[in-house]
Amino acid sequence: MGDRALARRVLETEAAAILALVPRLDHRFDRAVTLLHECRGRVIVTGMGKSGIICRKIAATLSSTGTPAFFLHPAEAIHGDLGVIQKDDVVVALSYSGETQEILRLLETIRRLGATLIVVTGSPTSTLAEAADVALDCSVAEEACPLNLVPTASTTAALAIGDALAMTLLVAKGFREEDFAYLHPGGKLGKRLMRVESLMHSGKHCPQVSESTPMRDVIYEMTSKGLGMTCVVADGGELRGIITDGDLRRHMDRTSNLLGLAAADVMTRTPVVVPPATLAAEALNVMEQRKITVLVIAEGKPLRVAGVVHLHDLWRTELV
Repeated sequence: MGDRALARRVLETEAAAILALVPRLDHRFDRAVTLLHECRGRVIVTGMGKSGIICRKIAATLSSTGTPAFFLHPAEAIHGDLGVIQKDDVVVALSYSGETQEILRLLETIRRLGATLIVVTGSPTSTLAEAADVALDCSVAEEACPLNLVPTASTTAALAIGDALAMTLLVAKGFREEDFAYLHPGGKLGKRLMRVESLMHSGKHCPQVSESTPMRDVIYEMTSKGLGMTCVVADGGELRGIITDGDLRRHMDRTSNLLGLAAADVMTRTPVVVPPATLAAEALNVMEQRKITVLVIAEGKPLRVAGVVHLHDLWRTELV
């Protein structure tokens, strides 16, 4: 068999193994999701060998989507780490044979403590499956290995079941984009899901003047805050307009007495405004479309200034 023919067979075998899981999504899968959703402790995922590697990925996916989870090496567990299992935890054990000795040796502790056990196995009649609160059938017709020995299709199927559990839980828990961003502040996806309220200059760092502020003081405010602009607000805090470096240049061309004017004489009365919940990526798109470098963040009726966000703030998030 040629290299590409073998590779094609591997992919087709693993794809078939995943598709074969679909008809098995029955009450047992629903029960597993319910147990995970109602878990008052942590989700502990355990498995040996290559199953253990799959367990690490499943635990990471659960944790990143709002379900606290971690990997427990079963061999380490029986040599001192069993103390991490508590009665409110849910243990998810992966064992294709359902007879992995290191995991079977955890059963006594799991049952003594009263923790919940979910098993993902290729043998629904195995010792481990029989001891579980719920067992998910993850059997495959054959491995993708030409020798039918190396765990390939079986580990792919187990990983797919783990993803199915995690994604179903994500929806059941009402996990949102902003939750993902909160748990992934350093990642590219998390940064794209950041809200402008987490990036904006607010409070004393937000440049603001009143409509009657003399231009000399307006320029000082713009210079001291270093954003090349200032909001203009009424006495009650309502947004009236903004003044930018561009506004200053345009009025210098029109009048020889710029410093004799007040903020209301120079301001742009219809600034571009977005609410605090706007995604950073959306804010960047608005700036690019309007060819501006700063956005006023405001909400309410009438609009009240919450802060301002500059293009440089988005640069720091590596969005641009």
